[in-house]
Amino acid sequence: MQLKFKKSGQGKPLIILHGLFGSADNWMGIAKSLEENYTLYLVDQRNHGDSPHSDEWNYQAMAEDLRELLDAEGLDRVYLLGHSMGGKAAMKMALMYPERVEKMVVADIAPRPYPVHHQTILEALNAVHPGKLASRKEAEDILAKYISEKGIRQFLLKNLTRTEGAFAWKINLPVITQQIENVGEAIDSDKPFENPVLFMGGANSDYIKSSDKDAIEKLFPDNRIIHIKNAGHWLHAEQPDAVVATLKAFLDA
Repeated sequence: MQLKFKKSGQGKPLIILHGLFGSADNWMGIAKSLEENYTLYLVDQRNHGDSPHSDEWNYQAMAEDLRELLDAEGLDRVYLLGHSMGGKAAMKMALMYPERVEKMVVADIAPRPYPVHHQTILEALNAVHPGKLASRKEAEDILAKYISEKGIRQFLLKNLTRTEGAFAWKINLPVITQQIENVGEAIDSDKPFENPVLFMGGANSDYIKSSDKDAIEKLFPDNRIIHIKNAGHWLHAEQPDAVVATLKAFLDA
């Protein structure tokens, strides 16, 4: 699968992977702060953003997509950064193709399994019928019946696009709805990834717990675990300056 991506900057290649319901645009602000130091590849993962849709949607497929992207771009070794679902895709890629990843940053996710907790969001998204919408406001009003937080509604509405005069979802909503349990699956491997890995959590998030240390040590023995102050799961949106400073310190070390 040929993934869509946005490329900018100069220097060593840094691939950035968004989370569930996200897109490359979610990391644009962070990327702008890194362009002087790295060549950024902001990737839309399969079934998200402008990348193709597929009935196959799991971390093995996402890792293979990334390998294909590296091959197509002539990139032998890269820095890899992934948030949430993107973090698990990054871990899978590093474990499958360790020779292609020099350093990795995993943002607010651990390799363990996570229970599915997106039912309300999926219910809200499936209540919107893009072909019948007259305006984006109408879509937000429908989402508001399920989701009280305006920020989450606005984040989800970034997936609503207009093509040939009609609205449509960029995400592959039917496949994501049917296979949502795949997002929570654990990442595992018979062999560890030996290169440096930074696990960067939000101090107000419970996605990376102290109990995750053993699983992280098993798969990524050369690891550091830090938590960004005053940040939750969306640490790159809540504390962008701290995230950028942390990334540079780790990647340049």
